[in-house]
Amino acid sequence: MCGRYTLFTDSEYEDIRKIIEEVERKHGTGCVKTGEIFPTNSAPILLDVGSGVTADVAKWGFLSFHGKSSIINARAETAAEKRMFGKSLMIRRCVVPSTGFYEWDSQKRKRRFQLPGSNTLYMAGLYNDYQGERRYVIMTTTANESIINVHDRMPVIVPLDKIDRWIADTDAAFKIMSERQPELSIT
Repeated sequence: MCGRYTLFTDSEYEDIRKIIEEVERKHGTGCVKTGEIFPTNSAPILLDVGSGVTADVAKWGFLSFHGKSSIINARAETAAEKRMFGKSLMIRRCVVPSTGFYEWDSQKRKRRFQLPGSNTLYMAGLYNDYQGERRYVIMTTTANESIINVHDRMPVIVPLDKIDRWIADTDAAFKIMSERQPELSIT
């Protein structure tokens, strides 16, 4: 499960800064949160609304059926079967840019996971519009060896060169969800 992630904008995070700048040109300065991202925060996502992949802002978490809480993750193994996620998986896929994500170990210590050799980590997501507000969830899968000692789930990682395919090609998206996830480093 991915319950928090980071979106740092220091000078070494050039890709993230460019994404945030694109979103702020569209929606105004301060429209997205940076630093540690919590559920229900507004943050950038990458999606295709008909003119190619672009950055936009969305709120993290689909509304539950009762509308009283937010669902922040979708299991890759069952998303296609779920009423809440099925249609989005077929036609509304997005990528969630980050600089890493957090999980808590058995001693309740917050551990940050990153992609070795990269300042950015792109997570697979789904989006939908609820009452005029765009919202997203992060796709998760069974944890690999680099995470399993901390948590049994991890985000589906989308390699930079597969972002377009995740967003625009349903067959490719299903393949990406089933691929072995990259080894991550822990801080």
